[in-house]
Amino acid sequence: MGASIDVLIAMWRFWRDGLLWYKDSGQHANGEFSMAVVQANNLLEDQSQIESGNLSLHESGPYGTFVGVYDGHGGPETSRYVNDHLFQHLKRFTSEQQSMSVDVIRKAFQATEDGVVAQVSKQWSMRPQIAAVGSCCLVGVICGGTLYIANLGDSRAVLGRVVKATGEVLSVQLSAEHNASIESVRHELRALHPDDPQIVVLKHNVWRVKGLIQVSRSIGDVYLKKAEFNREPLYAKFRLREPITKPILSAEPSISVLQLQPQDQFIIFASDGLWEHLSNQEAVDIVQNHPRSGSARRLVKAALLEAAKKREMRYSDLKKIDRGVRRHFHDDITVIVVFLDSNLVSRGSSTKCGSVSIRGGGVNLRPNSLAPCTTPSDHSMA
Repeated sequence: MGASIDVLIAMWRFWRDGLLWYKDSGQHANGEFSMAVVQANNLLEDQSQIESGNLSLHESGPYGTFVGVYDGHGGPETSRYVNDHLFQHLKRFTSEQQSMSVDVIRKAFQATEDGVVAQVSKQWSMRPQIAAVGSCCLVGVICGGTLYIANLGDSRAVLGRVVKATGEVLSVQLSAEHNASIESVRHELRALHPDDPQIVVLKHNVWRVKGLIQVSRSIGDVYLKKAEFNREPLYAKFRLREPITKPILSAEPSISVLQLQPQDQFIIFASDGLWEHLSNQEAVDIVQNHPRSGSARRLVKAALLEAAKKREMRYSDLKKIDRGVRRHFHDDITVIVVFLDSNLVSRGSSTKCGSVSIRGGGVNLRPNSLAPCTTPSDHSMA
């Protein structure tokens, strides 16, 4: 009975805040975390997860925290697939190598991409449009005092770091973005495709790869990677005139490695729906200047307030707009704030800890329905 009351309270909160799902506070192996998701599309295309505890299939570890934000486009299928498989691949490769590494993360991304391609091949004859579904993919792994950030697409990870001399908390962007709006990304695409003058096209004042898509790297989107999926019966709007001789989009993540320091306070992982409305420093200031609990929800609300302001409307009116129509005002937004306890971070990757496994959102809803509560697997930390 208690659980059903909790669900009803949670449902009322969703309605009150215009959010799909949130968890104000939880424990992970290296500190606390906060999560929130708001839906703009008819079907939620953002998926996310936080996994803390054993990062391997072996009981001996290593132990740590895994964070994933997967911003889907063209539909929810690819982001859901990534949510179901990427972490499992990472655990498998960590087991094989008996440690966490850049190579392990790269292999997990590739295995996930291979799985998506296999799914598209299997469904191609009945659902050819599945070839035009993809997902950005932002991953953070904290293990043994080291932070690994891997990214495909334009989600973003931002660190809040204290400046010892002044006590200010400054933002440090940790992820490289792959979006054709960035000049260096256009240069990269032109260098990779010197014989294609249409590799990036300015369309309706927006730079797009082949005039179709803004991101240059993703999981899925196989219609721009393999020639056999860029033909009928795929919709004509996705089909290229010239045959694909080599992949136009890449599934190779940008990976950075950072040794965490005591002045590193927290990391904000978010889909581009947040960064469309808030700067890195604005987001860091919001987290730093308020209690930890509810940090992610606070960031989402700040983004929605800004979205409403840009359209000269009230926040209360924005919240009433149906999903689907709402996409004209803002994107799906997923935020995970991971706080870093330097005592826990410094214990390393061999310290056994309780497990946490939570997914943000992941609910299918009718456009006018009230969001139900998901039931994530949430095991208390030991």
